[in-house]
Amino acid sequence: MTTTMRTFTHPAGVHNATPPRVVFGPGTSAGLRDEVVRLGASRALVVTTPGRTELGDRFATAIGDLCAGLLPEAVSQVPVELTRRGAEKAASRGADCLVAIGGGAATGLCKGIAYLSGLPIIAVPTTYSGSEMTGFCGMTADGVKRMHESLAMRPSTVVYDAELSLSLPPAVSASSAMNALAHCVDAIYLPSLSPLIAPAAVEGARVVATTLPALLANPGDLALRNEMLYGAYLSGAALTGGFAMQHAIAHMLGGSYDVEHGVAHAVVLPYVTDHLVRHAPGPLGRIAAALGTDDLAGALWDLAAGAGLPVRLADVGFGPGDEDRAVEIATTADGAPATPDTHDGGRAGNPAPVTPAAVRAILRAAADGTRPGGPR
Repeated sequence: MTTTMRTFTHPAGVHNATPPRVVFGPGTSAGLRDEVVRLGASRALVVTTPGRTELGDRFATAIGDLCAGLLPEAVSQVPVELTRRGAEKAASRGADCLVAIGGGAATGLCKGIAYLSGLPIIAVPTTYSGSEMTGFCGMTADGVKRMHESLAMRPSTVVYDAELSLSLPPAVSASSAMNALAHCVDAIYLPSLSPLIAPAAVEGARVVATTLPALLANPGDLALRNEMLYGAYLSGAALTGGFAMQHAIAHMLGGSYDVEHGVAHAVVLPYVTDHLVRHAPGPLGRIAAALGTDDLAGALWDLAAGAGLPVRLADVGFGPGDEDRAVEIATTADGAPATPDTHDGGRAGNPAPVTPAAVRAILRAAADGTRPGGPR
């Protein structure tokens, strides 16, 4: 028997580092005050979006005298100026910890504040974005979304309570689920992904892809919500290994063209997968096998289309005239060409170069909207 000599080296720091404490199960958010105490904090600033103010108030009341106030200002794409204002407000209120209530916007704003202040985060996700598992955060400045990484942004505690996602609209559930799938697909082929974390990408993809259709048919089913949240947890863990071409393009759509984060992932994921599967057939084959298909790109298109999500760029307001600028943004970091060791934009370890020609081809496939992969 011939055995290949296995060798690997993983990045230190934030890569493959998940939150040290995770509390999972319906009703667990009732113990949020106890989690603040467990952190040794006494001035928790609750952060949420304007649309989640009522829920934020509920948790602020539950935390009681340990609450430093409510900051209902989180918005998608994490504008840098908002993180600065948030850090100033946290300091002015004497906050010694942050509590994110909501989806990726709330978690992202907490991460931005923590990046500047070092305050610990307790994340209580109500969507399936998976952001709460990582120390990565895409922040937008001057119309360009760039990735930041820091262990200071990795939440100290995550509380997963499926009861909080029961009111999530079907369209948001679907786009959030495709976001989670994008994490699995985009991480599985990276050399920075630990073999201890890689199974999370495979199982996370299976759970999310098989649960989504059932959830959309029965959105009030708590068991299905709980299962989807479990898939999101695994997918978020997979994302700690890193990210690549999928995130470079999706972040460009979100940061520069104001496409909602989950929708940005959904609309390009089948076409990015179709491009990359020929370059990384082994790793992506593991995801395909988990989904029970030999046509991963086509299966992802079917899942998105079946969920009523856009599969053409025109449906998210992106037209042919946007292509040149989009290619430039997706293939540069801080205005300079991407290099193999550049993490900004998620290019490190990508199985195929993130070249202008490759990004242009993917954008044109997404503009056409034809189902990629093999026949149905």
